[in-house]
Formats: sequence, structure tokens, C-alpha cells
Amino acid sequence: MTVPTATEAAAAPAVAGSPDRLGVRVWTSLVLLGFVGQLAWTVENMYLNLFVHDTVSGDPNAIATMVAASAVAATVATLLIGAISDRRGRRRVFISVGYLAWGVTTAGFGLITVGGIGDVLPGADAVLLAVVAVIALDCVMSFIGSGANDAAFQAWVTDVTRPANRGRVESVLAVMPLVAMLVVFGGFDGLTRAGHWRTFFLIVGGLITVIGVVAWFLVRDEPTPVRRESGLLGSLLHGLRPSAVRANPGLYLALSAWCLWGVSTQVILPYLIIYIQRYLDIDGYALVLAVVLIGSSVVSIVAGRFIDRIGRIRFLVPAVGVYGAGLLAMYFARGTVPVILAGLVMMSGFMLVLAPIGALVRDYSPPDRAGHVQGLRMIFAIMVPMIAGPFLGAAVISNAGETYTDLGVVKQVPTPAIFLAALAVLVLIAVPIVALRRRHQPPQATA
Repeated sequence: MTVPTATEAAAAPAVAGSPDRLGVRVWTSLVLLGFVGQLAWTVENMYLNLFVHDTVSGDPNAIATMVAASAVAATVATLLIGAISDRRGRRRVFISVGYLAWGVTTAGFGLITVGGIGDVLPGADAVLLAVVAVIALDCVMSFIGSGANDAAFQAWVTDVTRPANRGRVESVLAVMPLVAMLVVFGGFDGLTRAGHWRTFFLIVGGLITVIGVVAWFLVRDEPTPVRRESGLLGSLLHGLRPSAVRANPGLYLALSAWCLWGVSTQVILPYLIIYIQRYLDIDGYALVLAVVLIGSSVVSIVAGRFIDRIGRIRFLVPAVGVYGAGLLAMYFARGTVPVILAGLVMMSGFMLVLAPIGALVRDYSPPDRAGHVQGLRMIFAIMVPMIAGPFLGAAVISNAGETYTDLGVVKQVPTPAIFLAALAVLVLIAVPIVALRRRHQPPQATA
């Protein structure tokens, strides 16, 4: 099988016309699906944790277990749907139907309450059953959402982009988590603070479902190779074989860097809102996050114009430095203004790291395995970080011994030590980055 070189790939049109220009339909699809997907993940990654902490259990290990279980479900879904979509050469059906079902399952969280379970099963441990129910539904939701977003949508992005425009595309997609957080904090935080969780989940779930319907009419499949020489199991396991690692060293080094950065972020993100609200005692945390998210989004969009010009690796090194400086600043920050300033540095660095790493992974992806690579991305960038990171954060929180009492229930509070733990993990990213710099050349992925 002949695989195009990076030069040939860059010369191939992403859409009709210049290879570095994307049409209005493609950009609309990228922005709309990218934003709504991240809106769903914001709810799952941050507000679902707050939902559990405030209404079900204050034990950080319950949150860590939920995050880890959903990460495994998401990874399995991405590997499976990615391989199937590669073989079929179609992404649209998985995106549209997946987003629709994703919205339905998201809305379902509003039906789970400790009191409701206690009424149905009066002799049972209602808190334990509520935790189990939330974790189970989270796994189902993550499986569906990852199949639609992390497998089908992300593979479609690889299909329609080329090395000449991926830096700009990744910088836009990298902003979407922050924009989604801003929309959720600004538009719906009042519902959660008032305890109207059912309305909150219903609105967000309904929006995701509507976009699933819109995607059917908006997304167009690009011609993609369909692998027929191996069965589905072979496609699923292909990227885990030593031969695949040897054939694509740049891809696995980029994924390793993403993994270490991901672990660092997951040490803090599941507990960030709780930290600001409970440890720093900042009631207006939505305003703090809004300023931080808007500022870092602007930084990411502006910087995205230079990623393709400067080069992914050269851009990545100072970006890691900015993120590390932000983590250190957050450790010392107290009060609204210092936290905003430190948060701007941290989240700007967060976004500046994500864009070049994402572009590198796409550059090194074999053209006929774009969906399969999304499964590998889930293992390195989602599953491992979301298992290791939250449990590391939970261990730091538990050992700190900071607590508060809410309605007679003692709950543990995140402390600044989580930022030092995240920084310690981030230091390890130097290993794959140095290896990439030594061997970096125009990517030529092979299958």
C-alpha cells in the first residue's frame, strides 16, 4: 500500500481550491461540533464532579473513580468507532446519531438523586447507590460521546485538513473547551448554585441533541481509504503492536508528550471549581473563570497564527514553560485578582501546549487510519491521564486533611498542593519533547 508523504499530503486539497483554505461549510462544522462537543465534556469533566460533590458524596475518591471509569469507557468507544469508521470510510452517521444520543444521556443525570433512590429503596445505602448510578450513566454517556466526538468528529477533522492549515484549525479547536466553560459558567452556573440540576442537565442535553440533527445536514464525508486486508479486531489492536510503534516513532512520541501533559491537567481540573469555591472562598468564581477563559482564548487564537510558521516543536517548548509558570503562580495566588492573573498564565499555557501537540499527532497520523489514531489518542491523552491524574489529585487532597462540614457531612477540600503535584508531572514532558526535537523532520506517517 502506498502512503503519501507529508509533501504530497500538503499538496492535496482539503477542499476544493487551495490546500490551506477551508470552505465555509467545513469551518462551520468545525466550530459548531467542536464547541457543542466541548460543552458536553465541560459538563462531564467539571460540573458532573461538582454535582457529585454537592448532592451525592464529598469523598474525592468517588469523583476519581467516576473519572477513571468514564475514561476507560470513552477509550473503548473511540477505538471501536474509530476503527469501524475507518473501514466504512464514513464519519457523518457516527457524528450525527452519536451527538443525538449523547444529548439524551446527558439529560438523564438530572433524574438521579439520593432522595429519589432512598424513596424507591428505603432500606438501601442511598448514597452508595447514587454514586454507582452516576458512574454507570457517566460510562454510557462517555461511550456514546467519545464515539461521536473523539472518534468520528476528530477523524473527520483529520480527513478535511492538511499540514498547511492544521495549526490554525487546532488553535481554534483548542479554544473550544474554554469557550464552552465560559458559556456554561456564564449561562448556566446560576442553575447549579440554586440546586436546579435537573433543569441544567435538560438544557445542555437538549442542545447537544439538536446539534446532532443539524450535523446530519451540515457534515459531508471526505473520501477516505477503507482498510479491507484485516478484520475489525486487527484494526483495533494495530496501534498497540510494536511494529506500529517502530513504523511511526514521531506519532508515539507526540502521544507520550500529550499523555504527560494530560496527567498534569487532570490532577487539578476535576477539583478546580471546588478549590476556588471552598478553599479560596471566592463566591464569584464564575467571574474569575470568565476573565481567565476569555483572556486565554484570545491568546490561543492569536498564537495559532504562528504555530504553522514557527513549527510545532519550536512552539511547544516555550508553551510548556508558560503552563508550568502558571501552575506555580496558582500555588501562591490568593484573592480574586491574583487568582485571575495566575489563572490567565496557567490557562494560556494550557491552550498553547494543546494546539501544537494536537497538530503533531494529526501530522504523524497514517492517512488511512485517522479514526484508529483517535483511539490511540484516547489511550494516551484521555484514559491514562483521567485515571492517573484524578487519583493523584485525590491522594494529595486526602493527605492535606483540609475539610469543611455541609449539613452535618464532613467533606474534603482541595488545597494548593495539587498545583505542585501537576507541575511535578509536567516536568517529565521534557523526555518526549527532547526526543522529538532530535529526530524531527517533515512527518511521513506509515501504516
